[in-house]
Amino acid sequence: MATTPAAAEIAFGTAAPSFDLPATDGRRYTLDDIAGPNGTVIVFICNHCPYVKAVIERLVEDAGTLLAEGIGFAAICSNDAKSHPADSFDKMREFAAEHGFTFPYLHDESQAVARDYGAVCTPDFFGVDAARKLRYRGRLDAGRNGPLPPGARRELLEAMRAIAAARDPGEQTPSIGCSIKWKAA
Repeated sequence: MATTPAAAEIAFGTAAPSFDLPATDGRRYTLDDIAGPNGTVIVFICNHCPYVKAVIERLVEDAGTLLAEGIGFAAICSNDAKSHPADSFDKMREFAAEHGFTFPYLHDESQAVARDYGAVCTPDFFGVDAARKLRYRGRLDAGRNGPLPPGARRELLEAMRAIAAARDPGEQTPSIGCSIKWKAA
């Protein structure tokens, strides 16, 4: 069932939560490691979600564009791999390779980072400015579970360019996707 954030869990202007997570490339990354001089995008995704699968090519393309413009980018999978084996760390490696990720794909096994950000669905996008303050919580674009409609804006890309230029990122439409698969309490 699709879910969408009701409201930002962390307020705009709040410092982005830090992290130290393993990645599919064999390294560990912190927020400082991935942060770009013009801002950073953190997106919570998983391998099996049809909403992620529908946008993954555009996500990878926009990530490449943003990285070239000095905006850091990382994806994080926080799903419980026991209940959803398609989201295991090994499957994350395969997913990243299959889709040509040029950015770190991080594993949040404890789910602490997803909780710190208030992430609720996949995909769930967070954009921070150069000072690492939250400025964007929205979607990639209007193509939520299919192709981008003709004439639709590239919302994340445009918002991050505005943030990099110290401008207001404008209207933000919440993302929609599969709920994060939380571990049993």
